[in-house]
Amino acid sequence: MNRPIATNSAPVAIQALPSLYAVLVKMRLSLLVVMTSAVGYVMASTGPMNWLTLLWTVLGTLLCACSANGLNQVIENRRDAMMARTKDRPLPSGAMSPQHGWIVTMILGYGGLCMLALLVNLPAAGLALVTMLTYVLLYTPMKVHTTLNTLIGAIVGAIPPMIGWVAASGTLTTGAWILAAILFVWQLPHFLSLAWLYREDYAHAGFKMLPGIPGGEHTTCEVVLLTTLLLIPLGLTATMVGIAGVIYAFCSIALGIAFTLPAIRFFKERTRATARRVFLTSLLYLPLLMGIMIADRGDGPPAGRTAILTLQEVDEVNTTAPAPGPDGSRPDGS
Repeated sequence: MNRPIATNSAPVAIQALPSLYAVLVKMRLSLLVVMTSAVGYVMASTGPMNWLTLLWTVLGTLLCACSANGLNQVIENRRDAMMARTKDRPLPSGAMSPQHGWIVTMILGYGGLCMLALLVNLPAAGLALVTMLTYVLLYTPMKVHTTLNTLIGAIVGAIPPMIGWVAASGTLTTGAWILAAILFVWQLPHFLSLAWLYREDYAHAGFKMLPGIPGGEHTTCEVVLLTTLLLIPLGLTATMVGIAGVIYAFCSIALGIAFTLPAIRFFKERTRATARRVFLTSLLYLPLLMGIMIADRGDGPPAGRTAILTLQEVDEVNTTAPAPGPDGSRPDGS
């Protein structure tokens, strides 16, 4: 016989806890975070893949993401109860007490950080800790004060592929920053289109979102269009530095255009249907882009270095090259 778990309302049967926990930690969003960290790990790996380290990286990042999402809900419990979109979540609905949610998410966070620190490396654990602290202590409180919270949230969402990258290589190089830049820019049309759909809900709960301020509806459409356009050249930088191939380049252009088209429609017609189309397209764009990037990994500079010689390398080439003869020719015939 299952023992009930006491909450701030009615007892909850143990068999109901998995589904409640999944909502508490925003499991679908957390799995998206894990996908980007796995992409970072694979793209940074050289030689045979260390599958065990990849597993620990994925699990540790997942636990940290779940913890941050859960702590966010614990803090925003009262405001979530004021929004139609979130009022049925475990905490505002009374299905789980805030104390219960706090304990579970703290355990998840400690477990994830320990896993990354002990089984992967300290830089990966450090980045995960920075991500969690920024999300909980900076992004969450900023949501009720300024619309700039979206930019902070985008920074938080851009770090997971860097966690994967540093887990595989031990350092952050050009490729890691490119992946982070793609994630940062992608999040703006992704979230702003969602915020536009629920702008009244956010305003009612006291959240400061761009679509909910005076003149913000039109500005949101402009930002969505500009950021989707920016993803096209930004996606090509992966090929430019050699971490992805030419096939990926053409596919990234096609995906960028496919993402931009609904953004143009949203810019021209500010309706719920066009905003929803942008949001749904964003959900397709990212996994497709990441999947193609992995499938067409480049053979360029190791660990994502750019193919541009530094001044020191140029000087080394000049000093080691054979000196020209009296007629200007070199001993090697050049």
